[in-house]
Amino acid sequence: MGRGRQKAKQTKVARDLKYRPIDTDFALLARELRGESHDGDDVFDDAPDKWADIAARYEVHDEEAADGAN
Repeated sequence: MGRGRQKAKQTKVARDLKYRPIDTDFALLARELRGESHDGDDVFDDAPDKWADIAARYEVHDEEAADGAN
């Protein structure tokens, strides 16, 4: 009995994805797929202040992991 409702939801989602206006930066996507760096910016530079302590904790963890890998 639930198949009709399930199919209706899937159809709704498919239509939403098909007709939703999406602003895609294809140049950024191409650089990411080629594996090019992102202008030397740090991943956590745009973190809000309330999350800065968490970002700093992960940044330290990433540095330690990089040192241990060598």
